[in-house]
Amino acid sequence: MGLSANPEASADPQILLSGAARKVARALTLCFFGVAALLPLAGSEFHVRLAIEAAMLGMLALSVDVLLGRVGLLSLGQAAFFGLGAYTAALTYQHLSHSLWAVLACVLAVTTVFALAVGAVAIRSSGVYFALITFGVGEILTKSANNSAAVGGSDGLLGIPAPILDLPGMSLSLAHNATFLYLTLLMLLGSYIAVKRLLDTPFGTVLDALRDNAARVPYLGYQPFGYKLAAFVLAANIAALGGMLYPFLRGFVSPVLFGFEYSTRAVVMALVGGLGSLIGPLLGAGIITFAEDALSNMTKHHLFALGALFVICVLYAPAGIAGGLQRWLSRKSSTSDHA
Repeated sequence: MGLSANPEASADPQILLSGAARKVARALTLCFFGVAALLPLAGSEFHVRLAIEAAMLGMLALSVDVLLGRVGLLSLGQAAFFGLGAYTAALTYQHLSHSLWAVLACVLAVTTVFALAVGAVAIRSSGVYFALITFGVGEILTKSANNSAAVGGSDGLLGIPAPILDLPGMSLSLAHNATFLYLTLLMLLGSYIAVKRLLDTPFGTVLDALRDNAARVPYLGYQPFGYKLAAFVLAANIAALGGMLYPFLRGFVSPVLFGFEYSTRAVVMALVGGLGSLIGPLLGAGIITFAEDALSNMTKHHLFALGALFVICVLYAPAGIAGGLQRWLSRKSSTSDHA
């Protein structure tokens, strides 16, 4: 029973890939948040606001990754929770309280209740049926908002000012773009760290098992329904946190926030960045948002160019940018160990 002189040389490729994943995730996380934090020093006010939007959409893309990358559930209506967060924040700020903490509490409470109700129905299905149910929820909210005078109808809610963030001993105005950006980045970073740590627990292991073979999970002593519902509510709240900031950036909300366009953008961002990596969707959100702006200044057919980018990624980098870097580093580590 001889042992290899170099234990790492005979290591399981999945272990090597896991080590590569951790290295790449740490490097990409530092690069992403480092570049974003330095943007107010080097970029224009327009680009700072664009970075704020990218960070908000990053939370939406992260929520897609929780469901699709870890549970294997494709939601085509994740923007329903993004829009719900935006409308709840706007209504709370206009009619209940100007405290951002109160707005945050209302957004999380409303989203949790709504996600529990929707999830209890949606997660009983899988595959295309789950996708169609979530798509239907987004469309129902879009039509409801369009036809409801209480929330402004098709015009939405207008004239929402930038709020003041009250902290111990100080107050920060979100009218300053740099302050707004740093708040958004802190919320995005907090969401990323919380999700990452949660998915590194046995809870995340069960979700991976549900993705790989849901039929066998009950035989291991776990009930899929509860775990899927918890993941669904978690993803909904992450998306709602991104939506919560939207009315304060734009000054308005409209029914389009519930729509299919935002849901598909989030899926594309997650796929381009790399499903299952958590940092990949954030990277994809930044790339897609800034690329869309740059291409729209060069051609009116910028959506075709973005579509071509998506097709190229699916064909030649199906694991996304983060996944491709992880596999490249894994192969490099394996080659150097055998050399």
